[in-house]
Amino acid sequence: MQVLSRQRGVSLIEVMMSVLIFSIGLIGLAGLMVMSTRSNHSAYLRTQVTFLANNMADRMSANPRGVWVGSYNSSAYPVAAATVGCGAGSPCNSANLAIHDQQLWSSQLRTFLPNPSASIDCTGTSDVGYDPTAQLDLRPPYGGLCTMKISWSEQNNGSIEDQTSKPSIAQHFDWEFQP
Repeated sequence: MQVLSRQRGVSLIEVMMSVLIFSIGLIGLAGLMVMSTRSNHSAYLRTQVTFLANNMADRMSANPRGVWVGSYNSSAYPVAAATVGCGAGSPCNSANLAIHDQQLWSSQLRTFLPNPSASIDCTGTSDVGYDPTAQLDLRPPYGGLCTMKISWSEQNNGSIEDQTSKPSIAQHFDWEFQP
């Protein structure tokens, strides 16, 4: 006599349940990868901001007279392109060098950051007890502080609902330094 098995179709249900569990795991993994990519891009933008800030601080250190007279002070970066009256045939004075530096830095801001805006404000030059332009060859230290503020737009890393109501959020980088 042959015994009939009462487990017909049970293995099919087990396979379907394992496929369902595996699919849920893959959806979670895909979400994790999307979040990882967004976080990586955010870190990339922050690295670019740090690079750009150091770049402008180095430019300002190379032109101390331009810093002393306030040629780098502006609240409207990136600046529009303008013609600088110096080049290979004629050297730049400190004001023209500052304009040239501002234009190059503004171009870099537009290239590396989405919707950038920046400002630089150097104060405290009146605290210097000597005429810095008279001692330019000695390169005395700058007697004040400069404040650099950089803002850019960044995609929201939140949920899908947050992205539809706020597609981007403003990020800020503030730095006080002495060129």
